Amino acid sequence: MKRNLNQKLISLIEYYNLINANIVLSNTPVKRTNDYTTNTFTGTKSEKLNKLKNKIQSIKNCQLKNNANNLVFGDGNINSKIMLIGEGPGANEDAEGKPFVGRAGKLLNKMLEAIQLDRSKIYISNVVNYRPPENRKPTEEEIERYLPYLKNHIEIINPKILLLLGSTALNALIGDEEVISKARGKWTQTKIGKVNLWIIATFHPAFLMRQPEQKKFTWIDLKMIRDKIKTLKI
Repeated sequence: MKRNLNQKLISLIEYYNLINANIVLSNTPVKRTNDYTTNTFTGTKSEKLNKLKNKIQSIKNCQLKNNANNLVFGDGNINSKIMLIGEGPGANEDAEGKPFVGRAGKLLNKMLEAIQLDRSKIYISNVVNYRPPENRKPTEEEIERYLPYLKNHIEIINPKILLLLGSTALNALIGDEEVISKARGKWTQTKIGKVNLWIIATFHPAFLMRQPEQKKFTWIDLKMIRDKIKTLKI
């Protein structure tokens, strides 16, 4: 009887080794998404951006890309030291191929004007470059897939100030330890690629249209950006 139990135990151990049960039973989370490596581009800033744009356009097996009309890459002054990152394109952005051209974009323009910042003097992009169907939030897998391209984008633009609009941009580049309501209005000095920059988050203009009472907090954040621009002599 004891011998039979020992034999069963040995067989069971061999079976678990065969199916790599040390991974199955491990407390360490299994990474189920693919790694997407960053790219190094050469040439002028415009040439680097065009190469990055072509790289994004060559993405395969992407539902976002398959369901969208246009790539929404970026807009504004490529030599600006102020860069804004939103969530993803909406219907108007998908139609025109430019970020923040709909109702949220008009509110963003007013927000910038409130601190004497002309939109033509900054640079804007999004976490994902294709419109999520029905304007839904990008999934974690979609964010992970486009994140290396976003980091390339930031490194090429080389801003001194990075403004994250909304929780998706915050979570993608900073992490999900804090919600946007607690993380907003705080400066973080960090490094993305070879770029040393100051990051601050605030509410997304689309959220402010739904929750206008939150505009007072965004005004505080905008004034902080205005002061930082003066301090950094941008």
